[in-house]
Amino acid sequence: MRTQVGIVGAGPAGLLLAHLLHRHGIDSVVLERRSRDYVERRIRAGVLEHGTVDLLTRIGLADRLLRERMVHRGLELLFDGAGHRIDLAGLAGRSITVYGQHELVKDLIAARLDTGRPLLFEAEATAVEDVAGSDGAAGTAGTAPVIRFRHEGRNRELRCDLVAGCDGAHGVSRAAIPAGAVTSYDHDYPYAWLGVLAEAPPSSDELIYAYHDRGFALHSMRTPAITRLYLQVPPGESLDGWPDERIWAELRRRLARTEGWILRDGPLVERGITALRSHVIEPMRYGRLFLAGDAAHIVPATGAKGLNLAVADVTVLAAAVAHWHATGSVKLLDAYSATCLARVWRVQHFSWWMTSMLHRSPDRDPFMQRLQLSQLRYLVSSTPAAASFAENYVGLPLPDPGIL
Repeated sequence: MRTQVGIVGAGPAGLLLAHLLHRHGIDSVVLERRSRDYVERRIRAGVLEHGTVDLLTRIGLADRLLRERMVHRGLELLFDGAGHRIDLAGLAGRSITVYGQHELVKDLIAARLDTGRPLLFEAEATAVEDVAGSDGAAGTAGTAPVIRFRHEGRNRELRCDLVAGCDGAHGVSRAAIPAGAVTSYDHDYPYAWLGVLAEAPPSSDELIYAYHDRGFALHSMRTPAITRLYLQVPPGESLDGWPDERIWAELRRRLARTEGWILRDGPLVERGITALRSHVIEPMRYGRLFLAGDAAHIVPATGAKGLNLAVADVTVLAAAVAHWHATGSVKLLDAYSATCLARVWRVQHFSWWMTSMLHRSPDRDPFMQRLQLSQLRYLVSSTPAAASFAENYVGLPLPDPGIL
């Protein structure tokens, strides 16, 4: 097979990149190792920034999203037994959208299939080769990159001009980069999240971030009938120790307040424990291989940034590829990593700050507890502090894609 851009991974990053490129007549092949059913059912993030929704709307991919989404103009910080609303729209002029990532993936898959261009499921990429270029590093000259993959029982290869690695931190794209060619920055947080989906209407119209002596809790939602809930637990915690009764009891404790409020419960249809970590590699490019989304960076889920950061990456990448295709200039391709990393590190800092402010440290240090409470009280009492929080939470403007 031969194409212009080989895309490894059919998550939001890979699928959106393929669509943006298609709008400018640039061909691509998308390879996904999982089945379509698995990808469309995989539960991930559910908060979309204003810029993400605006982009999807402008390129004609938001019809169902705009019909079914839940718009949140604020959120609540809960501590000291009282809730404090942050008016996101009033402070930042923008709102957020709750719309499950798996629903967005369904929309993106349908859009890709409508183009008639290749999207291969159960096509596992086994190697990415010849990406360095003839100069051994950042050039675009030399033999064409090749993606080796297995599909329908056959070993196959895809030759392309460029490779977009959108296959996560443990995918073959990352493995194709030689040791020493990139620098990895990592931070492991001393806590994890126990997340559940409950068949119960949300107990609040907006998200609730709760700071509690027993640990952080989050009340979110996926639909008007499905609630998404999280509890801070120690890393390495086993689900075996968390039967339904204990989960609901702990949620009621951490989300309780002095005024009347009832947490609606219902059957738990999904549960899992995820460690929180921050990870960035620099640069996000090696030769003609460009990394996007989780393949290049991971943020803790507290700030709801992972999906939105992936969207920003491929917006920049699509513009750079389109410019190269139209003019022959590699200027924007060469700037891809630096352009993306400026946003990545801003988002990493915000996510680290928000995570550190809301989670109880394992050693229960009373000094740290006082600092956290002081920060929370300042945040809800200072308009400039709340405005800065709101600006970062709803998302900084996306880079101008220049190709819409």
